[in-house]
Amino acid sequence: MHKKKKLSVTFFLLFGFCLFLEAKQINPTKEVEFLTQAKRFLQMEDPFILRVVTGSILMGVSCGLIGSYVVTRRLSLFGDTLSHALLPGIAVGFVWSGSKDNLSLLIGAMLAGFLGVSCLSILRNVYRVQADSSLGIVLSSFYAVGICMLTRIQKLGFSQQSGLESFMFGQVSAISSDDLCLLLIALVIIGAFVLLNYRQLLASGFDPQFSESIGIPTEFLQYILWVLISFCIISSLQLVGVILVSAMLVIPAATASLLSKRMNAYLLLACALGAGAGFGGAFLSFLGNNLPTGPLIVLVSALFFLLVLLFRPEKGLFPLWLKSRSENSRIAIENTLKAAYQIIEKKDFRESEISFFEMMQKRGLSSAELAEEISSLKHAGLASTSHLAKTEKPLPLQNIITLTPQGWEYACRIVRNHRLWELYLTNEAKYAPDHVHEDAEKIEHVIGEKTVRKLERLLKNPKTDPHGKLIPSITDVHLENLPPKF
Repeated sequence: MHKKKKLSVTFFLLFGFCLFLEAKQINPTKEVEFLTQAKRFLQMEDPFILRVVTGSILMGVSCGLIGSYVVTRRLSLFGDTLSHALLPGIAVGFVWSGSKDNLSLLIGAMLAGFLGVSCLSILRNVYRVQADSSLGIVLSSFYAVGICMLTRIQKLGFSQQSGLESFMFGQVSAISSDDLCLLLIALVIIGAFVLLNYRQLLASGFDPQFSESIGIPTEFLQYILWVLISFCIISSLQLVGVILVSAMLVIPAATASLLSKRMNAYLLLACALGAGAGFGGAFLSFLGNNLPTGPLIVLVSALFFLLVLLFRPEKGLFPLWLKSRSENSRIAIENTLKAAYQIIEKKDFRESEISFFEMMQKRGLSSAELAEEISSLKHAGLASTSHLAKTEKPLPLQNIITLTPQGWEYACRIVRNHRLWELYLTNEAKYAPDHVHEDAEKIEHVIGEKTVRKLERLLKNPKTDPHGKLIPSITDVHLENLPPKF
């Protein structure tokens, strides 16, 4: 749970950070007509739009696929470090070729990535620096070097330097056919590697020691993964930039991990979420004015994560809240029924009517709180009410509460659970009789009928609890044995 909380905080911070990025949008027009732009985008007749959407989807699928192994192998910070380490390589590749040639930038980024991984390996294996510390050192150092080099390039006045800063934040408007080819090549290579080594990657990711013992080259597979992560980051730089590409490696895969536990479904779901984020971010950027595409892709991906975190079946925050609320309501009803039984028991079962004031004293609730609980009992068909005073507007304190047969049976069941558990703790666990009440208060609401039957057999169908009070059972309390007026 703590890990999920940290992920949520990270993504919320990412929301605020993305709003200030100087990224480029698809359609930088001054006036935007929402319906016209949406229709134009969805028709896909514009080659530029088709190129952007294709690139965004290819990037999302690649990042989702390789990002699944980033998340499962806990390499999230490594991906962030590697993306920042590529920045000086991009600068070196530009200086080497004198232009924004994709091949030179690719070679420079690959060399920088290799140098970054080597630095991490030396710090961890030779100098025994902790993993998080070595990642932080390499990330900040390489990123600082890259910023200095880009600033220097701008001051030297290279004729082809325009748009070089787009590798920082992404510039989807400048995406070319060569960029699409690079994205497609990256996806094909990553997909082929995962498909051919699926079982080996699965085994080495979850149990490296066992994998090595049966001859799986875990170190080699890990190194290839590092190379593929670098390749995926490099191919995605034009779309989301150095700063945000690591988010696309983590968020779709982290979202998929909340929905699936089987690796094959996990990979497919991460790819689908990545592709959906790419398409959604491109669509939103095209609709508005001054809306950067790269950050919007990341924000859509983070929105998917938030929606899944809140609404996923059974374990989502919203279903859990509903379940908790329902459980609290049920426990309140059961406590009120138990209090009603105890009041009737105190009258030696001669009366079945309970005054509102008696119930207030027993439950320790205010008039409004008790009225709400009684309303819930009436709605569930467990109780009914009448009034002592025949006035137009009787006061709540003048109400008389009467349990229905179903309510009385329910009350007997709760009391039976409580007192059986007290007797079990006293006889079998050797608790002192005055120390069993609090435990029984908790267990009475969750103990099942099968457990009750076992307790009755173990305790030989007892009639009284450790305090000498009656333990109601199905045979003892039938509808015909209820107090009068039931």
